[in-house]
Amino acid sequence: MSVETANRNITELLPIGQTACRLLFQECYKSGIRNIFVTETYRSQARQNYLYAQGRTRPGPIVTWTLSSHHQSRLAWDIAVGPPNVLYDASILNKVGVIARKLNITWGGDWVGSVDRVHFQIESTWKIPSGYKLEGTVTIPTSSTSQIQFDKKEEIPMSQLWNPGSPAMQTAAEAFIEQAIKDGIIQAVHLQDLQNKQITTDRLLGLYITIDQRRNATK
Repeated sequence: MSVETANRNITELLPIGQTACRLLFQECYKSGIRNIFVTETYRSQARQNYLYAQGRTRPGPIVTWTLSSHHQSRLAWDIAVGPPNVLYDASILNKVGVIARKLNITWGGDWVGSVDRVHFQIESTWKIPSGYKLEGTVTIPTSSTSQIQFDKKEEIPMSQLWNPGSPAMQTAAEAFIEQAIKDGIIQAVHLQDLQNKQITTDRLLGLYITIDQRRNATK
């Protein structure tokens, strides 16, 4: 990808980054904010250097204050606002920032001296705060022509949820699913549900069978 082009692919974030981003968009949707969209996720060092040069050694206004960003760590994303609002409507971005604080997501609008209302990031140790969870499938738009889509799941009885016997078993299952996602066999939503303990034993067994069958089909 050219350094001039922003990467808007949510799956380029680390799994924890994807979860945080989806949770933020879910809570925005529930609050009635549905016309925001992602404008950038992962950013290479080359692109960071390119943006940093703008307003310094290259024409244009300054757009970044650092050569090292959480975008490069796959733990940050930028957003904008779609119609009928203006692209960087401060009133909407401020509302999103308030929601981000509740989710322990760092909002660039809170920074002193380098305010960046479109920017959101987490640390690698971030966890979903108590009282929150991903409640369904969140479709995050990447252009102003779409709005957030949220399909809420039905509650799964605790008796049906997979309950690993040990942390090691949970880690092994996550690693197996994550590799299948990287190989393009299944979608990332399965790993998110596993990490959020929202996957049934039957579904996990079905995933293992599906992954095994698809791997064998490519041999």
